[in-house]
Amino acid sequence: MAIGACALGLAATWTTGPLATGIGAGVTAVYSLVADHLRPQRAGSHAVALLRTTSGRIPKFHQLNRPELAGVHPADGQLAQPAPPYVERDAEPLLREALAQGGFVLIVGDSTAGKTRMAYEVARSLFPRHAFVRPMTRTALTAAIAVARRRRRAVLWLDDLEDFLGADGVTPSMLAGLLQGRPGRAVVLATMRSQEYRRYDAREESRLTGSDRDAWRVQREVLDRARQIRLARHWSQAERRRAEAHRADPRIRLALQSCDRFGLAEVVAAGPELRAAWENAWAPGTNPRGAAVVAAAVDCRRSGLRRPVSRQWLQDMHPPYLAERGGPDLQPEPFEQAMRWACEAAYATSGLLVGNYSQGYLAFDYLLNTPGLPPVPDHLWEALLSRVGPADAYDMGLVAHQANQLSRAVMALEQAEAGGAAGADFLLAIAVGDRGWPRQAVRNLEDVVRRRRAALGPRHPETLAARHQLAFFAGEAGDAQAAAAAFGELVVDTTAALGPAHTDTLAARHQQAYFAGEAGDTRTAVRQLRALLEDRLRLEGPKHPRSSPPGGVSSGSPVSTRISPGPDSAWNASWRTRGATSGRMTRTPWPS
Repeated sequence: MAIGACALGLAATWTTGPLATGIGAGVTAVYSLVADHLRPQRAGSHAVALLRTTSGRIPKFHQLNRPELAGVHPADGQLAQPAPPYVERDAEPLLREALAQGGFVLIVGDSTAGKTRMAYEVARSLFPRHAFVRPMTRTALTAAIAVARRRRRAVLWLDDLEDFLGADGVTPSMLAGLLQGRPGRAVVLATMRSQEYRRYDAREESRLTGSDRDAWRVQREVLDRARQIRLARHWSQAERRRAEAHRADPRIRLALQSCDRFGLAEVVAAGPELRAAWENAWAPGTNPRGAAVVAAAVDCRRSGLRRPVSRQWLQDMHPPYLAERGGPDLQPEPFEQAMRWACEAAYATSGLLVGNYSQGYLAFDYLLNTPGLPPVPDHLWEALLSRVGPADAYDMGLVAHQANQLSRAVMALEQAEAGGAAGADFLLAIAVGDRGWPRQAVRNLEDVVRRRRAALGPRHPETLAARHQLAFFAGEAGDAQAAAAAFGELVVDTTAALGPAHTDTLAARHQQAYFAGEAGDTRTAVRQLRALLEDRLRLEGPKHPRSSPPGGVSSGSPVSTRISPGPDSAWNASWRTRGATSGRMTRTPWPS
């Protein structure tokens, strides 16, 4: 297959180590060409899925002469032209200031807002001699951090940070080990889609399901360590004026004509056009099979799978989507033609699917936010679960739990636990209890607590988290008096280990009061809840979701033990919420 001279030049210069191991969610058309036209390197065990030169070296930042190598969506389907001119963003001074201080910097914005391009341009100008350490998969993260620690100066590049969170993902201790004592010499620069970041809002801690100390709370702590830069999707008047200086570029000129509806970077990446192409392809005689393939790829990502899927998987999993829309009546094209259509770089940019035959395919992330997408169907979810490994099953279980799809969560987490995924035993026990089997959850959590006590000690945060859940489900199983007593002990231990103002201490106090009321000691419950509310108002303020329950409660008014959900409650069937240690919905008086 012939390719352009520019692409050959890239293929001759760049590789990702042993390409046979796969390329992660940051893959672009550049890597597709590289993977198809280079032999996998086998330089030894050190050659993991990191961006490298063909000699196996980690590049310096100044060597990255194309933003696509940093994960920017290509703006020319043939890669025969340079990327569009960079237009300075209003957020750039804030980013420069943050990077000058070193540490961990996170750029948050909508898909195709221009996050990666701004990060690439600013970091390359500030750190030309720093090593550019980019893991291409989550499994390569540990090796990437080790490489960055060995370099005198390094930037750890985590494009699409959400793909590096979760089982085997980045942790606060990893960041501390890399950054501590190395101001200016070690930098972690990450990007994250707004839709993913919103999963970690403080309000979500009392609303989402399935987020425990090993998952949601650890991931939130990672985000809390970053200095965050927000990048708007729509461009300001000042940004448009700066873009006018580059009107000679046809891509910029076209984007400027649409700035009233879309962001300039969004148009350059052809997000709206690609979404429209997907929707229009369902028409009979066009590309309905291609649309079905894209739908399957989109739902793979929405199910929680963060890595590319194979061509064979897409071939096996797309037929039900086609059948739901009319099957043979749509006059579907052959599968080979469908794949070509889905992967071709339409509108001089990325395709609906990103990847290649050898590395697998991902749905273009802009499509994940298409309005009105229905829930992921059972046929896709079950087919996917039958194919994935333990770490992927854990991710799928966590996403299902957060969507209150508890039967799915239990299935996925049982598979993850059986395969040895870290933390799956804990989250499985919680999912079992939330599904309505609290006695089984108690038995499972007793085992978790026993193991964590032996390995970590009784007051380690992870042991405290498991004790919290054990006490909660003991109460849910009908022994409110034992639950109140267990939470009383937990209040003492969390206060000693974490401090009286820590969210887990406050959560344990909340549960202690609640189960005291459930056991019949309402006077004690009201007294404890009033004291807790006063402390929350002092520590968190009256507008914090944990200090302001639906309908509002003042410190001088009686505290109700039954408060119905607000109109925006995600889970009306489970209208009382568990404490902050779990951060998931179940049944207690108000968001804690």
